[in-house]
Amino acid sequence: MPAPGSPRPFDRHGYQPVGRQLTFDELDTPLHDTTFVVVDLETTGGSAANDAITEIGAVKIRGGEVIGELATLVDPGRSIPQMIVEITGITSAMVIGAPPIERVLPAFLEFAAGAVLVAHNAQFDIGFLRAAATRCDTAWPAFKVLCTVKLARRVLTRDEAPSVKLSALASLFAASTQPTHRALDDARATVDVLHALLERIGNQGVHSYTELVDYLPAISAGQRAKRSLATGLPRKPGVYLFRGPSDEALYIGTAVNLQRRVRNYFTGSETRGRMKEMVALAQRVDHVECAHALEASVRELRLLVAHTPPYNRRSKFPKRAWWVALTDEAFPRFTLTRKPTADALGPFSSRTDAADVAATIGDFCGIRSCTARIPASRLHGENCPPAVVGGCPASSNATLASAQEYSIAPALAVALFRGADDEPLRRMRRRIEELSDAEHYEGAARLRDRAAAVVGAVRRLQRLTALAAITELIAARPAVDGGWEFAVIRSGRLAAAGNAARGVAPMPVVEAIIATAETVLPDPSPLRGSMAEEVGLIARWLDGPGVRIVRTTEGYCEPALGAGSWIGWSELARDAVRAESAGATYLRLA
Repeated sequence: MPAPGSPRPFDRHGYQPVGRQLTFDELDTPLHDTTFVVVDLETTGGSAANDAITEIGAVKIRGGEVIGELATLVDPGRSIPQMIVEITGITSAMVIGAPPIERVLPAFLEFAAGAVLVAHNAQFDIGFLRAAATRCDTAWPAFKVLCTVKLARRVLTRDEAPSVKLSALASLFAASTQPTHRALDDARATVDVLHALLERIGNQGVHSYTELVDYLPAISAGQRAKRSLATGLPRKPGVYLFRGPSDEALYIGTAVNLQRRVRNYFTGSETRGRMKEMVALAQRVDHVECAHALEASVRELRLLVAHTPPYNRRSKFPKRAWWVALTDEAFPRFTLTRKPTADALGPFSSRTDAADVAATIGDFCGIRSCTARIPASRLHGENCPPAVVGGCPASSNATLASAQEYSIAPALAVALFRGADDEPLRRMRRRIEELSDAEHYEGAARLRDRAAAVVGAVRRLQRLTALAAITELIAARPAVDGGWEFAVIRSGRLAAAGNAARGVAPMPVVEAIIATAETVLPDPSPLRGSMAEEVGLIARWLDGPGVRIVRTTEGYCEPALGAGSWIGWSELARDAVRAESAGATYLRLA
């Protein structure tokens, strides 16, 4: 008798009895609740592309019991080679009058719907079925597939099973049905082999279908031993941190189900070399439980910045972003900086991208590109080549500009950034049309791409600043399992998050979340001190289906003359074909 509280043993078919409370692991598709359809085929040859199915046999099982069988000959529409006849005993005469695959396949798909397909050498059988579905113009369902050859190689040693042929395994396990190279007999034999293999792994912690799939690839004993690090983690959304020997953060990630996600690092489903190296160093896993996916993503981002873990590759250095700003002088020009001013454009992950966008805007706003400091008492253009000969965009052959006259150019650039004036974008479009009319298609295409980059950068800034400008915004989003997800956003930063379950009055929950929300002190930068990635995460969450604004201190909107109205034009520009005729057509349509 097992000790009180210990798990009950598997039966001879590798299934635990149904009449008991399930553990958390077993709630993840327990094996005794998993329906398997064991299938075997006979064919005219070994090529799924060139040969055809002659017989299908399938056995449906659940909890170790057979609940259905399907068997039929299939007319392959051709003669069966003599070699195949000798192996299977199926002759061309036997399949005359049998239904074609066009009639058999729908019946098989209905029989197997919702089940895990099992086959001995599944690549062969499933390959033929998929090829048949393609020829019949039938959609192939997203079946989960289990191969008993792979499972046998994982479970059995080569001393015990030098061969994993179906006949050898059926003999090893004393199967009640011996394979005969006929589809139903071979499927029945495979059922017995499957049961015997499951019985072998029942005491190795494999209680669910997900764990069975994870068990298949070979992994090191050390990797599997560290699976205990996932014990005790909640099955809820959150952030996990792998800690190293000196308690340093090795890797940080998010999960909808913390326990399941972390457990996967200790199974064969984790194939990344870097992650295997990280797991080998890990000593423990910390976690932060979160209300929903948005909170988990934001907390992950903040933790990445705080810890800069060596095995993460993204989002560790948000302050290294580049901004395009105007210098503080009588004749301002664009400069690239890490610290944005109130009127800066950004952020850019690449300095080159920032410089290209700044050059394009400078060309069409008339921002000088010369670097000499000019006193307010001087005029611009005295010693500066005009733009028409590749010189400064603020110079011309005819006129010199005072500081007051020049100030129109930087003011126009700032108006573009803020969405108060889109004249620079109109100038770009007019210039593209002029180049196209003159049949300078390559020049038009280059300017089209530059203009699209400007639209993307300006629109990104305006989208993020629209959110960061709101002192407090409370939003609700429908939860997947009913109820609501709430977010309190202050100056573009997630200040608090929470949930109201289905049937719970939401407003008292909202008030409780607000009462515990973080205090945010904004600064004068475009995003008011918030990280661009965090504001972007929140903006995407707010764009999700069913989101409602519960309360807000200011309106949530983008400027009427902002780059948002140019997105359609920009997408056309990015997708336009570069050929001359296509380019001309596009430019006319724009």
